Amino acid sequence: MISVTNLILYGITITLLAFSLVKDQKKTKMALKKAWKAFENILPQFIGVIFLVGIMLAILDPITISKLIGGQSGWMGVIISAFVGAITLIPAFVAFPTASLLLQNGAGLMQIAAFVSSLMMVGVVTVPVETQYFGKKLTILRNTMAFLFSFIVALIIGRVVG
Repeated sequence: MISVTNLILYGITITLLAFSLVKDQKKTKMALKKAWKAFENILPQFIGVIFLVGIMLAILDPITISKLIGGQSGWMGVIISAFVGAITLIPAFVAFPTASLLLQNGAGLMQIAAFVSSLMMVGVVTVPVETQYFGKKLTILRNTMAFLFSFIVALIIGRVVG
């Protein structure tokens, strides 16, 4: 079922698209083609991650997820989540729905905060590229600080929301 908020956002989007078409049909069509190309480029990653999350949720029942990264797992769950986030390379638009699915299946708020923040800020997979541009010392420093900051984020979320 579509929420009222979604209906409002769809309405605004359709209205603005219609306005854009009236204002400059050629540019609007070009923008829509670019958006479609971007969607096509992102789709394989998106499907792959959703597939992996689906398999993970099929293998790991909510009880197991709760034991590993649930609210009761404490700081060990936060550490596991932060490490998984640090070595995982998925785009933000997939990370947040993944986090939502994990929360719905028993993950804790602090653990998900550590997962998402390390996922967004730490780039273990991208270290070789980052080293080329920023050097080894700065890359290690930035990733270490970002990793440590993910624990601060988890702590804040645990205190404020939890």
